[in-house]
Parts: sequence; C-alpha cells; structure tokens
Amino acid sequence: MEALNAIVALSNFVLVPAIAYGSQLALGALGVTLIYGILRFSNFAHGDTMAFGTMVAILFTWWLQSMGVSLGPLPTALLALPAAIAVTALLLLGTDRLVYRFYRAQKAVPVIMVIASFGVMLVLNGVVRLIIGPGDQRFADGERFIITALDFRRMTGLDEGLAIKTTQGLTLVTAVIVVAALFWFLNRTRTGKSMRAFSDNEDLALLSGINPERVVAITWIIVAGLAVIAGVLYGLDKSFKPFTYFQLLLPVFASAIVGGLGNPLGAIVGGYIIAFSEVGLTYAWKKVLGYLMPESLAPDGLVQLLSTDYKFAVSFVILVLVLLFRPTGLFRGKAV
Repeated sequence: MEALNAIVALSNFVLVPAIAYGSQLALGALGVTLIYGILRFSNFAHGDTMAFGTMVAILFTWWLQSMGVSLGPLPTALLALPAAIAVTALLLLGTDRLVYRFYRAQKAVPVIMVIASFGVMLVLNGVVRLIIGPGDQRFADGERFIITALDFRRMTGLDEGLAIKTTQGLTLVTAVIVVAALFWFLNRTRTGKSMRAFSDNEDLALLSGINPERVVAITWIIVAGLAVIAGVLYGLDKSFKPFTYFQLLLPVFASAIVGGLGNPLGAIVGGYIIAFSEVGLTYAWKKVLGYLMPESLAPDGLVQLLSTDYKFAVSFVILVLVLLFRPTGLFRGKAV
C-alpha cells in the first residue's frame, strides 16, 4: 500500500507534470529545429513568437467568452487557435520579408541571421508587453480536472490522491496529433519532401526546380503553428506572462540541441529529457521517500536537490554539457 502511495505521489508531482511540460517543450523545439534545418540559423525570437501567438489566442478567447461562446469541458482557447496561428503566420512571413530575406539574398553568415533574430526578439517582446501588459494573464476558462485528488482517493482508498488537469491531458493528446501530422507531412507529401531536399542540399534542390521562397514561406507557416500551439498549451497549463516565455527560450533551445539541432525526432526526445530533468531535480522527494522508507529512516528535510527558482539552470547545465561532449546531440542533427 505504501509503495502504491509513493507511485501516486511520484505521478502527481513528477511524471504527469513532466510529460505535459515535455510535450510543450517538444513542440517548441520542433519549431526551432525546423528553422535551423531549413533556413540555417538559430532563431532567438522563437520564445517571443510563442508569446505573441499566445497573446493573440488570449485576446480571441476573451472576445469569444464575451459573446458567450464555450466548448464546455474544454478550454475556449481551442477555438481561438486557428485565428492565432493565422495572425502569427502573417507576422512571421512579414518579418521574413522585411528582415531575413535581405540577409539570405546577401548570403550572410549564420551569425548575422542570429543577431537579426535577436533584434526581432526584442521588438516582439516589447510589442507583447505593450499590448497585453507585463503581468500574469489567464485564459479565464477556470480550473478543470480529468480527475481530482479527492475523487481518486475515494475510488482507490489510498492516502495519496492523483489529480490530472484537463490541460495536461489535452497537451499530451494535442502533441501526439501535431507530431504525427508533421512527420506525415515531411515524409509523405510533395511539399514536405521538397523541404527535406532543400535542407539536405540547397544547391541540388534548386537545380531540381524546387522554389526556395515557397519552401521558406511554408516553413514559417509551420513554425507559426508549432509556436502558437506550444505557447497556448503552456499558458493553459500554467499562466501567461511575457517574461516567462522569454525565459522559456532556454529550455526550448536546450531540448533542440540535446536531441540534435535540425533533427525533428531529436527535438521531441530532447524536450522530454529537459522536462524530466527540470521537474525531477527541483521536486522535494520527502513525501515519496517517506512512503518507501521505514519510519525511523524517513528524511526530516525536503530532500530537494535544487530550488524551483533554479529550474532553468538545469536546462543551462545540460545544454553546456551536451555542447562540450556531444555537440551534434543524441540524434546527430543538422538535417530534417
């Protein structure tokens, strides 16, 4: 019985949150890895692109709610997703036309593109804060649970309760659908194959008649969709604050690099590695160990390796270690 309580406690505070968070990071890292694999630069503006798309989704959600529109047990924000993706796609296509296209035409080295994306990041960060404000914003959909801790205890008779939020379940289901759709698109459609060919060998792809501007435009549209979905799922699961999304760029990049920058499968695996590392190292293990160990040996302290304030430091350390010892990542990136 005590072992079951330990498993439930571990699931409640580590496994379920880490799976949801890992799914969000994986979707964000997929956007980063597509940009790197196809456009050949690291997009530092991706975190604030997620923030912009989430802000648009929040504004549309508030508008729908003001008209009494609802999805019942599901967040109203799901109805706002298509509009948010469309607006964000227009933003990215416009940014590409105004900023990145010039540097591509000049055959600028990747570091120039990175610096340009840093400038775009600062502008987007300011725009989001100006429109919606710097503080916490919520989708105002209320807190909904697939199962509450109280209901779980009543059903099982265990001392420990398991609570699973609707947003956590929604995150996992959405991530599976989006990832499956993306891999099908890249591997089965003519456009997806063109993108992969462009990523593998740009010159040969051009000789084959592939339109580079079309590939670039489709890439930005896909990235907009991934960024908005990842940002909205993160906002639904936690809350929306522009600066948090700026910080989220670190674990998103760490996920992409750990898996192999430019490799979509690696981005997914990297997302879960970073998520489980962050959650596991900042969780206070006292309760779980208290169930598993004899009462005389039960720990008095929290048994917390790191404070939650240092959660993003975990991503940074993992990122540095990977860059030092395996810079190509687990799946040897640089190709879509």
